Amino acid sequence: MRPADRCRSPTGRPATGRHRPDIFTNTVEWDAFEATPPYADTTSSFVCQSRMTGEYFPKMGGHAMKNRLACTAVIAAIFCTTSASAQKLPEIWEVTKLVPGSAFHGVHGLGIDKAGHLFVGSVAGAMLYEVDIAGGTAKVAIPAPIGMADDIAFAPDGTMAWTGFLAGDLYSRKGDGPIKKLASGLPGINSLAFRKDGRLYATTVFLGDTLYEIDVEGVKPPRQIMEKMGGLNGFEFGPDDKLYGPLWFKGQVAKVDVDKAELTVVADGFKVPAAVNFDSKGNLWVVDTALGQLVRVDPKSGAKTMVAQLKPSLDNLAIDEKDRIYVSNMADNGIQEVDPASGQAKQIIIGKLALPGGIGVTSENGKDTIHVADVFAYRTVDGTTGEVTEKARMHAAGVTLEYPMSATAKGNDVILSSWFTGTVQVIDNKTGATRDMLHDFKAPHDAIVLEDGSILVAELGTKSLVRVSGEHGKDRTTLIGDLEGPVGLVAGSRGEVYVTEAFAGVVSKIEQNGEKTVLVKELKMPEGLARTSDGKLIVAEVGARRLIEITPEDGKITEIAADLPIGLAGAPGGLPTHIPTGVAIGATGVIYFSSDIENAIYKAVKK
Repeated sequence: MRPADRCRSPTGRPATGRHRPDIFTNTVEWDAFEATPPYADTTSSFVCQSRMTGEYFPKMGGHAMKNRLACTAVIAAIFCTTSASAQKLPEIWEVTKLVPGSAFHGVHGLGIDKAGHLFVGSVAGAMLYEVDIAGGTAKVAIPAPIGMADDIAFAPDGTMAWTGFLAGDLYSRKGDGPIKKLASGLPGINSLAFRKDGRLYATTVFLGDTLYEIDVEGVKPPRQIMEKMGGLNGFEFGPDDKLYGPLWFKGQVAKVDVDKAELTVVADGFKVPAAVNFDSKGNLWVVDTALGQLVRVDPKSGAKTMVAQLKPSLDNLAIDEKDRIYVSNMADNGIQEVDPASGQAKQIIIGKLALPGGIGVTSENGKDTIHVADVFAYRTVDGTTGEVTEKARMHAAGVTLEYPMSATAKGNDVILSSWFTGTVQVIDNKTGATRDMLHDFKAPHDAIVLEDGSILVAELGTKSLVRVSGEHGKDRTTLIGDLEGPVGLVAGSRGEVYVTEAFAGVVSKIEQNGEKTVLVKELKMPEGLARTSDGKLIVAEVGARRLIEITPEDGKITEIAADLPIGLAGAPGGLPTHIPTGVAIGATGVIYFSSDIENAIYKAVKK
C-alpha cells in the first residue's frame, strides 16, 4: 500500500498499482475531447414515454428520480442502418430503482466554519457540499467544476479555501463573495491549512510531494518550502505554530517548522495515516485509512491511543469548537460523528454505493448477481432485492483493489478495470480472491474474458483492443487500433466482439481477425454495452441520456428508456468518459444499468 511511486486516482487518493499510467501522451488525440459539447444541468426527471428527438443531450447532472417509472413506446418508421434515430418499442418497459442513490461522488476533505457549518469536498464529483448535520442531508455549496475539493480550510477571518486535485487549482472565497483563484498549475494539490496569522500553506501529494506557501491574494506564485517529505497529507497548524501532518507513505506523523523547512517525526507505527487535526485541549487526532482507526496522539511524547475502530477507507477529519469529531469515509460515501471520550460513532450520512461505474451480471438458478465497480469498492447487488454486499474496499489493509471503474462478469470470472491506474484485475467469483492484477495499460475502460481464456482490453489510451495472455498478462497483441474512444466491450456468439467508440459515436463489430464493421453511427457518447440472449445489443447512450437496443444485422435502433440519470460531468483534469455508465443483462432479460449521477442501480423489465 505504501510504495512512494504509487499514483493518485481521479478520486483524489493514490492507487495501489506500481505506476501512474502515462495516458497524457501522443498516443491519444486528446484535442478530440475539446469537441465534446459542453455539459449542462437539468431539473427533469424521466420522460417515461419513448420519443424521437433531434436535440443534443450532453452529459448532465440531475435531480433525484421517482422510484418507479413506466416507460412506454410506440412503433415508428424504420431508418437507415447507420442512423442514430430510434425506432420506438411496442413493448412497455418498467424502470425501477434497485439500489438508492447517495449524496456525494466520493467524499474527501472536511472543514467546519466558525458558525459550525460542515463542508465536504469531492474530487470525482468536482463539487463542494454543505452538510446538514442534524438532518443528515447535503447540498451543493460550490458546483462543478470549480467546486472540486480534496481538502478544505478556513482562515481566521472566515475565508474558505479548497484544493482542486486533478485540475491543479487552489481557490478561496470569503462569505458569499466572489471565488478567487489563488494558484494553478499544481496537479496533485491536495492538503492545505491556514496559519494563525492568515498565511496559507498547501502540499501536492501522490502527483508530487512538495510543500508550498500560497499567496492569499493570488498574485505571487506559490513559494516552495520543501519537498520529498513522504506524502504530507491532511495537516493542520498546532498551538506551537508548527505544521502537523501524516506522512502517507511512511506510516508516520510529523511536524514541520515552515520557517526553517525542518521536519521532525512525532509518532510512527501507523499503517496509512491520512489526516490529522487538533482539539481544543491540544490533543492531536489521526485517522488511519488502512486500519479504519481514529487515534489520539500526544504531540509531545508521541504516545498513541486508539479511540474508535471504524471502517477502512477513511479520508479526513474535522473537529468543531465543542471537540466533536467528524470523519469522512470514501467507500461509504459517508460522514460519522465520533465522541472523543467514548469513541462511539454516529452516522451522519451514508450511501449504499459510493460511485458506481461499469457493471456485470452472473446468474445462478435464475438469481442475478450484479457486480459493481464502485470506484472506492467492489460490491455485488442482488438483482431481486437490491441488497448490497461489499467484497472489497479501497485502502483496507490486506485488500487488493485499484479504484475499479468498470466491471464485467462471466461464469467464475469477474474483471475489474481502472482507466486511471492502468490496471485490470481478475477476481474469482466464488472465493472473491484476486487471481491476477495486470498493470501498465493505457487508460483501460473495459475488459472481457474470451473463449480461449485470454483477456481483451479496451485500451482508450492507445485507441486499441489489446489481447492479453501468458503469465501475469505478459503477452499482449493489438487486435485492432484507430478506435475513437473504445469504452464498452461485449463478446458475440461466434468469436466476434462488439465495442462502443464514445468519441466517434459508433458501435462496431470486430471479427477475430481484426476486421471492423460499423453497425450504427451518430450516437452521442455510447458507453456501456451488453448483449441479449437473441443477439441484440443494449447500449447506454450517455450523451443522449438514454438506453437503446441495436439489431446488429441491420443496425436498427429502438429506444428503451429516456431521460436517464447517467453521464456525470467529467472532472477537470480527467477524461470525458469519466465514470463509465455500466449496462448488464440478467438471465431472464432484465436490463441493469448504473447511474453515476445518483450513485444508484436501476433495472428495466419488459412488460
